[in-house]
Amino acid sequence: MASISSPGESHLKATGEVVDKGLKKDAIGYLSNLVIGVASTAPAYSLAATLGFIVAVTGVGVHAPAVLLVAFIPMLLIAGAYWGLNRADPDAGTTFAWTTRALGPATGWVNGWAIFLADVLVMASLADIAGIYTFKLFGWESAAESTGAVMAAAVVWIAVMTWICYRGIELSARIQQILLSAEILILGLFAVVALVKVYSSHPAGSIEPTIGWFNPFALKFGALLDGILLGVFIYWGWDSGVAVNEESEDPNEGPGRAAVMSTILLVLIYVIVSAAGQAFHGPGFLSSNSEDVLNALGKPVLGSGLDKLLIIAVLTSASASTQTTILPTARTTLSMAYWKSIPRAFGRVHPRYLTPSFSTLMMGGLSILWTIVILLLSSNALEDSIVAIGFPICFYYGFTGIACIVYYRHELTNSVRDFVLLGLAPLAGGLILFGVFVKAVIFYGHAENVSSKPILGITLPLWMGIGGMLIGVLLMLVSRPFFRDFFSRKLETAEPGILEEQVEHAPARF
Repeated sequence: MASISSPGESHLKATGEVVDKGLKKDAIGYLSNLVIGVASTAPAYSLAATLGFIVAVTGVGVHAPAVLLVAFIPMLLIAGAYWGLNRADPDAGTTFAWTTRALGPATGWVNGWAIFLADVLVMASLADIAGIYTFKLFGWESAAESTGAVMAAAVVWIAVMTWICYRGIELSARIQQILLSAEILILGLFAVVALVKVYSSHPAGSIEPTIGWFNPFALKFGALLDGILLGVFIYWGWDSGVAVNEESEDPNEGPGRAAVMSTILLVLIYVIVSAAGQAFHGPGFLSSNSEDVLNALGKPVLGSGLDKLLIIAVLTSASASTQTTILPTARTTLSMAYWKSIPRAFGRVHPRYLTPSFSTLMMGGLSILWTIVILLLSSNALEDSIVAIGFPICFYYGFTGIACIVYYRHELTNSVRDFVLLGLAPLAGGLILFGVFVKAVIFYGHAENVSSKPILGITLPLWMGIGGMLIGVLLMLVSRPFFRDFFSRKLETAEPGILEEQVEHAPARF
């Protein structure tokens, strides 16, 4: 296995060019960036696991589509920040690299940790669902309810997806296109059939959609905010398409545009499917089956036999997201090693497959270990681990928004467009997500709002989310004496005129 070299003085400032870290260049096109971004959010799994809980929030009810519309806004604003920062610095470390340049190495290091923490925390849930739905697909309910069987299947899924990521970005991208295509087609079929039945046969408990469902002003602010806490999780993951920027054609523009388009596609999927689902049987049915609303709606909507399609949708969703969670984490730690902020071993690149070999295998191994630990604890611990993910998500998305305005602060007066897209919008997105972070600390700090019992008076989501972030701060402080060059870096701003520089665009590959 080859190791990448460390950055020299010539690479201290972002130039808009890809700095060679050993990854395969021009390997994937815009469509693959888009697919990886959408697939990483696991739309079917996210809806199955989260929609019922959003509906169940006091004061939300039929206004779940409105909550999803509002939760989309900060994601779109931060996606714009990803586009702007990737335009100047197409680095696989994304938020780590950008916050290091704009806000300093200590902030950058902790943001790199936040990406790593969020990705590890979510793996147990994704692998658990992939294991359960593998057995459900074949009607093996006893295995689906067995912790040991599900754990074994979850470990196999992680191992398989780790191997795919290890073998090359092209193989990963092709598999993602297949899995996501099946997932979206099935969700589209479900939404169409559900709405047709609502208007034609009026199933028991069905209600015809109204424009009020999509009006966030019909909700009290507290209810809307509580719903957004869940909405942050349902949208998270679109940035994975940017993490493969160094392996993409048109690395400056393609991944950033794919990030923005990913959030738009996601809001369309979520709003349409959520409206169709609650129209078919009403919000009460969704909240009563909050642990898996799509499975509960499968047979009533599609009928016996075809209901297996929704099981396939959730299975492909969870398994695809397992793969696309490993991809960005490995590239974040690869970038951190290149910047000489963590041990060089994380920077090893496979000489044949041109993938982050050590980082990929490390992520797969840690994911298996974390999954085994969480599944052995309890199902409540698994649920709380999902809640905990929101803390590092809000943290690194929020700091990306702040980094964008700080990095481009001398360029913001060039035009109204630059001021809005690279200044006002990222700042608003960052502040919104920091506000959600604080609200989540308060809300999930109360034992009645979480599944597990408190430990030493502190709830499990805070132990995993806030505690996990504090571990990152501690590791950053411990690392400073060993990586002095990195931690002595100076703050940077965008090179004058970098937004106006012309970048050669390679033909799109599909």
